[in-house]
Amino acid sequence: MKRCLITGIGGFLGSHLAEFLLAQGLAVYGTVHRNIRNIEPLKHKPVNMTCDLLKGDQVEATVATVRPALVFHLASQSLVTRSWQDPEGTLQVNVLGTLHLLEAIRRVGDHPLVIVVGSSAECGSSSPEGIPITEDRPPCPTSPYGVSKVAAGLLSRLYWRTYGMKVVRVRPFFVTGPRKVGDVCSDFARGVVAVENGHRERLLVGNLSPIRDFLDVRDAVRAFWLLAEKGSPGEVYNVCSGVGRTVREVLDIIVSLANRPVSVDQDPQRRRPADEPYIVGDNRKLRALGWAPELPLEMTLADMLDYWRGQDQRQPFSHLASSSA
Repeated sequence: MKRCLITGIGGFLGSHLAEFLLAQGLAVYGTVHRNIRNIEPLKHKPVNMTCDLLKGDQVEATVATVRPALVFHLASQSLVTRSWQDPEGTLQVNVLGTLHLLEAIRRVGDHPLVIVVGSSAECGSSSPEGIPITEDRPPCPTSPYGVSKVAAGLLSRLYWRTYGMKVVRVRPFFVTGPRKVGDVCSDFARGVVAVENGHRERLLVGNLSPIRDFLDVRDAVRAFWLLAEKGSPGEVYNVCSGVGRTVREVLDIIVSLANRPVSVDQDPQRRRPADEPYIVGDNRKLRALGWAPELPLEMTLADMLDYWRGQDQRQPFSHLASSSA
């Protein structure tokens, strides 16, 4: 049975990927640092290993114990807002953590295929004439998080070129769905549920004009798996819908799905230091391998509402996420 290692298995993407890989009959191992809430409900349990990516000896011990044939590197500090609050910590986790993983894999010497997950934040914004964003567009990050992902991607490419490691880089755009927190879709969904339950009188929103490329997480993990099977080492692939939707469209869909009327007010404080107006990706490179998105945004948002209707609403909301994705 093929062994897979997922760093950051307890996160949003990691938990959905674990669920998918377990359904394929693979032996799934994952590194966890703090939270395993997302993977506790899984019918078939992955093997969880406590590992701090900032400690190289722990990372090497994990790789040597699992001996994976396939590695998905998802562990990161992934919140743009937090990267402004703690740029040093973001760079340490995202860059040094990636370095420790690549070094561990090189030293153990089993030559697994490594899927390194980057971000559309590497690309920065664009004008309407500059979209969709292709994989060969020069990086132009507009946040410390974006800078960290550019650096991690360059490190990954360096290890492919220098040591012949089988590294495939993926660049997800605005992946969302059940279990997601800290993005515009989850904040809107949680806010609507709070209004439905009588915990809030209205939904507060920020800038509704940005155009984003939203993709359901279940379509994203299918893309990750396809790239594990057919992706070319050394290459980078956009994982995106290829369709731009305004944040206002997302709001309108979620409000229309509410089980009671929802009043909406704009809040000028719900903005990020940099709020890019257009971010839409080009997915032709991934489509050429046989992938296409299957789940419409309306279904994704309906599923997110259902998810939050079943959750504890006492968790804090992201104060800035409603201005962007």
